[in-house]
Amino acid sequence: MRRSFAFSDSWVVDAPVDHVAAVLVDLEHYPRWWPQVRAVAKLGPDTAWVRCRSTLPYTLDLVLDAVSRTPPVVEVAIGGDLAGYARFTLTADGGGTRLDFAQEVTVGGLLALASYGGRRVLEWNHRRMMAGCRAGLSGTTSEPGPPA
Repeated sequence: MRRSFAFSDSWVVDAPVDHVAAVLVDLEHYPRWWPQVRAVAKLGPDTAWVRCRSTLPYTLDLVLDAVSRTPPVVEVAIGGDLAGYARFTLTADGGGTRLDFAQEVTVGGLLALASYGGRRVLEWNHRRMMAGCRAGLSGTTSEPGPPA
């Protein structure tokens, strides 16, 4: 049994597209700026193992495979506890960058069971995860110099 989720969000950061893209494709350093990304290990040139934990006491083990690293689209295929994709579309917006985020995933096992009665709680947990992304990305891209 699998259950589907689709998420989207948009926001603007005060940094140019190339700087934002450089931060987004540098998966190994996500834990420095995205608090809910707890660990990253590079498995290959385009593949990384990622552990995420938002507000709920549940850690996701994910395998991310790069689909596109070149702006305007930064996208990964997602495997592991979730299956699907996550995509950032980057657009110049004045001196900054508009990020349009889209994610479609399916979940199985305990997450699928939990989604029957607790879908709204899982969606809230995802919003908390993305709030960390938004704040962390805004902070790290506003720092002078190249991305860490």
